Amino acid sequence: MAYDSFQDFIERLEREDELRHITQEFSPYLEITEIADRVMKSPGGGKALVFDRPKGYNYPVAINTLGSKRRMSMALGVSDYEEIANEIADLIKPDVPVGLVNKLKMLPKLGRLATLPPKTVSDGRCQEVVLKGDDIDLSKLPVLHCWPQDGGPFITLPLVFTYDPSTGKRNVGMYRIQIYDRNTTGMHWQLHKVGAEHYRKSEEEGRRIHAAVALGGDPAITFSAIAPLPPGIDEMLFAGFLRHKPVPLVQCKTVDIKVPADAEFVLEGYVDPYERRPEGPFGDHTGFYTLPDDYPVFHVTALTHRRNPVYPATIVGKPPMEDGWMGKAVERIFLPLVKLMVPEIVDMNLPVEACFHNMAFISIKKRYPGHAYKVMNALWGLGQLMFTKMIFIFDHDTNVQDINECIWKLSNNIDPERDMLLTRGPIDVLDHASRAPGFGSKIGFDCTKKIAAEGFTREWPDIIEMSDDVKKKIDAVWPQLGL
Repeated sequence: MAYDSFQDFIERLEREDELRHITQEFSPYLEITEIADRVMKSPGGGKALVFDRPKGYNYPVAINTLGSKRRMSMALGVSDYEEIANEIADLIKPDVPVGLVNKLKMLPKLGRLATLPPKTVSDGRCQEVVLKGDDIDLSKLPVLHCWPQDGGPFITLPLVFTYDPSTGKRNVGMYRIQIYDRNTTGMHWQLHKVGAEHYRKSEEEGRRIHAAVALGGDPAITFSAIAPLPPGIDEMLFAGFLRHKPVPLVQCKTVDIKVPADAEFVLEGYVDPYERRPEGPFGDHTGFYTLPDDYPVFHVTALTHRRNPVYPATIVGKPPMEDGWMGKAVERIFLPLVKLMVPEIVDMNLPVEACFHNMAFISIKKRYPGHAYKVMNALWGLGQLMFTKMIFIFDHDTNVQDINECIWKLSNNIDPERDMLLTRGPIDVLDHASRAPGFGSKIGFDCTKKIAAEGFTREWPDIIEMSDDVKKKIDAVWPQLGL
């Protein structure tokens, strides 16, 4: 199902008893973070929260709206986001349909895709109020100052719209926005991000680049901004696929960019070439502060919003947090695409505790000597998986979603010197331990059963298992034992 707006989604959460209103006054400076952090770390991710009266501000703040598996699934219009993974897997089946019946079965799928590109509308609720010039004042937004050492308040759920200066292709990414003053912010375009590439191209030509920052809208649109889409796939097209309905876009008032018509707030503006300003520190999803660094500066030329908007926010910090559920949805939904590129993969687990990009547990159908190393190198060359610092490869019968089983297997199956692969390459810019920003080392471990062709000359032992007949006998009397 598609939501008409972010507030439509909030109303659904209320009906489903997934949301709590906080009527007391709490400050966006640290206090909302402390409450939200405690809720996010409660069993199952806690409830979504709406702070109706943030101290000193007129707009409610909604947070933790995606902070559980159920809410993340609800946000994407399904009962379980694994359904979307199955739909993607069905769409990308490499088999060519044989016979008229099978070809006819493909037509509805292809026909639905043809109806999903975004559509331009003449007006939108995001422009019910339009502020320009001296009327712009970002300090009136209840932007959270999340952690004590943060460099200032940060917009944490922004959808940043830019266009490639060479091709005109749109990109929508989620890059944090530090508020500097009433109409100026930082633009955290990290080295490896598409938004940064758009800016580099504009900078090489000595031109400013237009940008727009949307807050809110159907949560499927927000999810699309963090989705690791293959090159050439438009985020707004993917959002249409998720919501089974095209995304309505409206033309901005002061820049040549189209944004979701039903967003809560939109910041329009530009980034000049070669202009930099210190950005940070920022308490990041790694659980550590990202240190200050120079980043481009976003100049706001218009602030538009709904008449009665709700400010969408999140916080990041020591896991688990709300972003953990967003990341898990990414992992499961895009697993079919990873398996399309590396078909021997059975399953994948990017643990929340390792901030996703730091560790991967992978199970494979091992077929030949060195197969685990082939998979490691394939993953390090595949999109954002290039940032994975540690990869552990297991046999197909290991449940990589069970961390206890993974630790048991890896601690028993590894000879560290023999089964280790050390390499260098790109590292997440937020990694504070790497030798240089964005560059460092990565390690992989072959945790599979070793075979003779890999030089293993001894017999590999069997795992301890009880015999089936004894298990069946005890199963039959178990209810009588009162244990």
